[in-house]
Amino acid sequence: MENESSVKIVSEWDIVTARQLGRNIAKELGFGTVDQARITTAISELARNIYLYAGKGEIQFEPVNNFEKRGLKVLAVDQGPGIQDIRRAMEDGFSTSGGLGAGLPGVKRLMDEFDLISSLGEGTTIRVVKWLRDRRFG
Repeated sequence: MENESSVKIVSEWDIVTARQLGRNIAKELGFGTVDQARITTAISELARNIYLYAGKGEIQFEPVNNFEKRGLKVLAVDQGPGIQDIRRAMEDGFSTSGGLGAGLPGVKRLMDEFDLISSLGEGTTIRVVKWLRDRRFG
């Protein structure tokens, strides 16, 4: 497997492609089915946000190692309008698209690490990481 893979998001079909690639990489890294589903759901939300709000962008995948931990880093990058009010966007139930508003707060709950950088008129980068659980400890 390559060190980093990516999917350009320009259509709704690209959301499906990003989900599938993310699941495949997670499986190759040894994630169980529950964590694969968490990762896939987070990728879907991130890719859908790019499609809905920025029009185009990219989902990048990278296996990561941190001392004794291994995991998967996912970057969602766009050059869209940026997020007007990050604090509001991170509130459960908030949506500017008429959706359920589970997007970014849901992604944060599904993953182990979550970082968001957004500049108005320049775009948004969201970095999430899911760490492999040590199966020796359950």
